[in-house]
Amino acid sequence: MSAHDTPTTDSAASNELERLLSIMARLRDPQGGCPWDLEQNFATIAPYTIEEAYEVADAIDRGDLDDLCDELGDLLLQVVFHARMAEEQGAFAFAEVARAISDKMQRRHPHVFADVSVDDADGVTRNWDAIKRAERVAKGEQDTSALAGISRGLPEWQRAVKLQSRAAKVGFDWPGPLPVLDKAAEELQELREEFERGDIAGNKARLQEELGDLLFVCANLARHADIDLGAALRGANHKFERRFRAMEAQAEVQGEALSALDLDAQEALWQHAKAAERA
Repeated sequence: MSAHDTPTTDSAASNELERLLSIMARLRDPQGGCPWDLEQNFATIAPYTIEEAYEVADAIDRGDLDDLCDELGDLLLQVVFHARMAEEQGAFAFAEVARAISDKMQRRHPHVFADVSVDDADGVTRNWDAIKRAERVAKGEQDTSALAGISRGLPEWQRAVKLQSRAAKVGFDWPGPLPVLDKAAEELQELREEFERGDIAGNKARLQEELGDLLFVCANLARHADIDLGAALRGANHKFERRFRAMEAQAEVQGEALSALDLDAQEALWQHAKAAERA
């Protein structure tokens, strides 16, 4: 049993949510609330919201369910914080946020809550996309592109994958991963040529464009491999951090600061860290 293993009932969940809403109201109370919380607005809280979402993903990657419980609480706090600020401005309150998502989930799952039939998960996805398009039309949106509705607020790697997925749904796609690898090699060569020009400081615009093209193709490669690009990059980050910390520890055992070693010596420690992981 973990610290989070407590019985969950509808009543308990409702009580705890009301408690959280009351806490946030108290923190934002101009008379005796928290000075830091009172200074915040949507723009200043948004980065914390994004960070907490990534913390949730990290807990999932690590398979730490106790930590996941805590991180989900932190993410819920972000929703409550934004809803409270909106309520203070007379825009909407938490109840409206919850009502809106409940209505949306029922509307977009007619195969569960209505009489629509679907054969499989692909049918659910097609139906979901059709309902979203209809919702945009109902709102008066004029954009009829297959790419319509993809948020510009997404991390760019995630937006790249969504753009490619939408294009693929109308047939504009590579037939498989190998042609994408060929395209990646082509983009890498073009980037190399820009670096070989030598004037890095004066060639930033072209370097940025070519690097962007290469990263876009890498996102496409991840999509073709059905690999979550964010998870892949998180894994690479974790691997680098783990090995770098092992380098620091090994240098300390040798009585040296890592920064005092030349690159060859540091590379030897890196290879030692890799070998130790394999062992």
